Amino acid sequence: MLATTWPRQRECVAFYGKPGTGHTLLDLPYPMRLAWDPHVTIRRITIHRKCADSARRVLECVRDHYGMEKLRDLGLDLFGGCYNNRPMRGGTALSMHAYACAIDFDPARNLLKWNHTKARLAKPDAVRFWELWEEEGWVSLGRCRDFDWMHVQAARL
Repeated sequence: MLATTWPRQRECVAFYGKPGTGHTLLDLPYPMRLAWDPHVTIRRITIHRKCADSARRVLECVRDHYGMEKLRDLGLDLFGGCYNNRPMRGGTALSMHAYACAIDFDPARNLLKWNHTKARLAKPDAVRFWELWEEEGWVSLGRCRDFDWMHVQAARL
């Protein structure tokens, strides 16, 4: 994979456009479940078209690396959200979710304020998951700032 140089967070409106624009449906390479209702399976998500192909490539590699059994163990099949036009938690600047360039995984076991001592996706068996995203230029707030381990974004800090 070739890393893309994604915009800085403050440059997202210039790169992605106004929140709510430029979206596409991404067919997922493996079935996911809604984190808030795991009985519901989803096969596609709404994401910005500029980062959709990159996300698909990463998710295909995640599937191939882990397989469905390990994916489920890690919670990588629990979709916590992508597009959500809202400000960042505790702030006024727009969330990367407002631009549909961020994806959350398994929020129940990776709470926003949890650090590496509690978050499931901070454990050694999830390292390759993060490396695959980073190889495409995506940023993990968990790995960069040790919080919000559910979150990956196609925007630099």
